Amino acid sequence: MSLPKIYFATPAEADVTSLLHALNRYIVNPIIMFMFAAALLYFLYGVFEFLSGADNDEKRTNGKSHMLWGVIGMAIMVGVFFFMTLIINTFGVTGVDVHGGTPANKQ
Repeated sequence: MSLPKIYFATPAEADVTSLLHALNRYIVNPIIMFMFAAALLYFLYGVFEFLSGADNDEKRTNGKSHMLWGVIGMAIMVGVFFFMTLIINTFGVTGVDVHGGTPANKQ
């Protein structure tokens, strides 16, 4: 009885890199974009509430609060892209487009 041969990928780094590209493209970036869009909608809702409640101090305060938290949410999402870029550049990962999740064009 012979044992089956086990074949390993020759450059294991290629598999890890392609996994990171796929995770970035199909999981991380869509989540970040969704959360950025949600923060933008929350901000716009705050603007609408602020403007529509011009005569009501409570609505204006709620609108200001929504706008503030919407801006904070958008700043956090921009910060996530910043930290992703910082980590990629620190560890010398090449060929990754942080915003698109795809391999960057090598020129």
